[in-house]
Amino acid sequence: MAGEPDRYTHGHERATLASHGKRTAENSCGYLLPVLEAGMRVLDVGCGPGTITLDLAAIVAPGEVVGIEPVEDPLDVAREAATRRGDTTTRFELADVYALPHDDDSFDVVHAHQVLQHLTDPVRALHEMARVCRPGGWIAVRDADYAAMSWFPEVPELEDWRSLYRQVARGNGAEPDAARRLRGWVQAAELDDVRLTTSVWTYADEPTCRWWGESQAERVSGPIFAGQAAEQGVDAGELARIAEGWRAWGSAPDAWFAILHGEVLAHP
Repeated sequence: MAGEPDRYTHGHERATLASHGKRTAENSCGYLLPVLEAGMRVLDVGCGPGTITLDLAAIVAPGEVVGIEPVEDPLDVAREAATRRGDTTTRFELADVYALPHDDDSFDVVHAHQVLQHLTDPVRALHEMARVCRPGGWIAVRDADYAAMSWFPEVPELEDWRSLYRQVARGNGAEPDAARRLRGWVQAAELDDVRLTTSVWTYADEPTCRWWGESQAERVSGPIFAGQAAEQGVDAGELARIAEGWRAWGSAPDAWFAILHGEVLAHP
């Protein structure tokens, strides 16, 4: 794409990739699974560490699956995951969602999980995803909504985190409250037979809450997010305070966290 590339608010640090590595086709794109068939050709946009991509490949085998990212770091992790699984056919490639290196009508499914929220022009991305999807094929997108996240106990630092994250993301030209905007985006992209659903990730047991709290603490204090927060006038001391709030939440015996997602299945 012309000009500066979109800025990924999370970055691809170890804590982020480890968190994203917990994602599977079952827990992250259940809405898509009923339409998948053996032999389909699938493009996974923003594949991250490849766990969802490789699950999709197992489902549509012997179909071809391609995962793409605009930077190499997550692709290296995804290729290592493929090797561990013995998957020698799934490809992980550098590519730009605004200018996909594929012919028109190339794929049966074009999937993007937690991608549109990070883009400066999600409608343009949807147009490009539709271009490479065959007539009658499926565009599948799922995105979270930060404003709709809920948790208990009501640790004040987590509300500070949410406000800061939304500020930083919007400073990057992105939209953290993406789920509620999906309907408008797919209408603007002129997709057909649009099916809108929602689903929720729920963290509500001791090991999961402790892991989520520690993961978020590492991410908020990591150099990539910290650098972006500094541009918004937030210093390291404030980030350390928020990180400790995440750890306190994660160790609470009654900790609970829910993340609402919007989902779209549509034809190009």
